[in-house]
Amino acid sequence: MTGGFVFSEKPIEIESGEGASLYTPDGTEYLDFGASYAVAALGHSHPAVTTAVQEQVARLTYVQASYPVEVRTELYQKLATLAPGDVDNVWLCNSGTEANEAAMKFARSATGRSKIVATKRGFHGRTMGALAMTWKDKYKKPFEPLAGDIEFVPYGDAEALAEAVDEETAAVFLEPVQGEGGIHPAATEYLERAREATDETGAALVFDEIQTGVGRTGDLWACEGSGVEPDILTSAKGIANGLPLGATLVKDWIAENPGNHGSTFSGGPVVCAAANATLDAIVEEDVPGNAARVGEYLQHELATATEEHDLPVREIRGLGLMIGVEVKRGANRVLKNLALQEQVLALPAGRTVVRLLPPLTIDESHADQFVDSFVEVLG
Repeated sequence: MTGGFVFSEKPIEIESGEGASLYTPDGTEYLDFGASYAVAALGHSHPAVTTAVQEQVARLTYVQASYPVEVRTELYQKLATLAPGDVDNVWLCNSGTEANEAAMKFARSATGRSKIVATKRGFHGRTMGALAMTWKDKYKKPFEPLAGDIEFVPYGDAEALAEAVDEETAAVFLEPVQGEGGIHPAATEYLERAREATDETGAALVFDEIQTGVGRTGDLWACEGSGVEPDILTSAKGIANGLPLGATLVKDWIAENPGNHGSTFSGGPVVCAAANATLDAIVEEDVPGNAARVGEYLQHELATATEEHDLPVREIRGLGLMIGVEVKRGANRVLKNLALQEQVLALPAGRTVVRLLPPLTIDESHADQFVDSFVEVLG
């Protein structure tokens, strides 16, 4: 009997990885410019993370979060220290969608309200609450009815957002850079207006930094680039360099009345060890600085190549190493040719955007390799 699966599989079997490279069983090397949706922030098989996981799993694999464990306590303290401003109360879970579910529940409990304002093109996850705040019908339609009292506004329209936020609003959910929606960075003025509108009405401002966080955009948290501090920040993906971990960080006024929430696998010691090692490396090696430098170089080289080779590209946009290249043909065809002809892996963000989320440790030579391959495929 053959086991079934839900995911559709690509015709490339991966056996191992190191740094920015993935390898098939026959030794074929692929340049990984997707990092499995920004998960491998430090690249594959980072030695510090590998060592931390090996040492922890030999001592203790799991004990529930009501029993203090040194490695988990260390992660609480580390995240509180690294959090933007006073967003320093920490809830640990297993994924980004769980982190956003928790944020939604915490905001509703703390405010005593139900209305959520979210954005068109926004993506917050695939469980029922997070899915309700996600814009595209293709993700939601088969599972309706979802959680109610959600109002969507155009992303980037400060006045529409301010008008939607009222005395019934529990929270505004925003991505500082929309990922799934096509790599659209928010203007600082837009985030500032969101902060003003929530302050005026007593609603919570939630920044979904599942994809933008832990160095991806050139700052440790994308919101730091704008100077706007949320009430709740959610993180996942690269936070443990490949192990499943999500975190919801909240200000004191949210933590005072979060409601009854829990998770069996909250803050498992092995994933906490991986996260501690990941965060230490990100800070000590100035990984956000590298993402800013190499990301700027990559965008410049892509723009130069587009002009020199008259490539069918409409726009290049992004922050740090979160870059979207909007092409004039289907993104999936471009991605397929990159993989099969050039051994380069990247991601889509909608039908026309090639999304680049490489490990944050790449250098200019990796960027050059990608640009050369991109020119080959599009030229």
